[in-house]
Amino acid sequence: MEQLLKLQDVCIAKTSNITQNSLSNENGEYPIYGASGLIKNIGFYQQDKEYIAIVKDGSGVGRVSLHPAYSSVIGTMQYIIPDNNIIDTKFLFHYLKHLNLSKYSVGMAIPHIYFKDYKNEALNVPSLEIQKEKSKTLDNLVKLIDIKEQILKKYDNLVKSQFIEMFGDPDLSQQKESWDELENVGEIVGGSTPKTSIKEYWDGDLNWFTPAEIKENDFIVNQSERKITELGAKSCSLRKMPINTVILSSRAPIGKVALAGCEFYCNQGFKNIVCNENLNPIFLLMLLKYNNEYLNSLGRGATFKEISKTIVSKIKIPTPPIELQNQFADFVKHIDKLKFTLKEEIKKLQECYNSLMKEYFE
Repeated sequence: MEQLLKLQDVCIAKTSNITQNSLSNENGEYPIYGASGLIKNIGFYQQDKEYIAIVKDGSGVGRVSLHPAYSSVIGTMQYIIPDNNIIDTKFLFHYLKHLNLSKYSVGMAIPHIYFKDYKNEALNVPSLEIQKEKSKTLDNLVKLIDIKEQILKKYDNLVKSQFIEMFGDPDLSQQKESWDELENVGEIVGGSTPKTSIKEYWDGDLNWFTPAEIKENDFIVNQSERKITELGAKSCSLRKMPINTVILSSRAPIGKVALAGCEFYCNQGFKNIVCNENLNPIFLLMLLKYNNEYLNSLGRGATFKEISKTIVSKIKIPTPPIELQNQFADFVKHIDKLKFTLKEEIKKLQECYNSLMKEYFE
């Protein structure tokens, strides 16, 4: 039989007084965690049982994580200690994830959340036996998703290993004299933004990309979030970019890359590269992807960093025989097909997980 209980009835919140700076000389066998995960092992612990932690200050505020016994968290996180006579730790963990605690965050400069603001959230609490059954089901789904995501990372590592085997170190910071400047193996083209106040320029059927919608792991992008009209494109002399253009964000942030699977226009946050016959766009895409740090080092500007068309044009890159570039591109496309199948499997598992979370907690 289920009970309707408030969060404060099934757990308590505790604070940590450990700062990351105080850990510099600490070593030991007990893990300590921060917002991004494991920091290091130290010589003491604050919790001797499995517990839940919530990021309460700064970046990632509201993020929920589960941690093992004999470990600790730093002071930007808060311990949530369940009453195991009432609620299973993992059941509570999944419930807190479902709550999306970030909605309780306050503060602009440094966002934070307080237990007092969400302690009255109510949940239906079944018997401990049923809780553990539901937790096991959810845990198994999470484990399957994690396994498949790890395989995705291995595929990415495999592609990079193949690049290194075929072409050597991809580090562009070397800027060797024998390399070609980008402007000699491709055309660099920027973008612009039609006036947002003129409605006739917007909500058309032409793709118009911004850096914000290019994701870190994108390979081919086929559709933009916003669309413009022919009139909008003409209003600021936008040039239509062809399929297989290498899309490179040049500000906010620098270094995002993707391959265009469609014709498109874009805003001023890009320096796109249309490769000539001596440069395979997939080869260039992966080369740039492996050089995010170097690209960012080229940024100029006081308010925000940006790489100009001139800077991009003068970047030197290796240009191995096009036959080898094409072989590598074929390998990348094969791996991408495998990744697509895996991503679809992850999507279905995530949908199943989300559906069960609603069923269990709403």
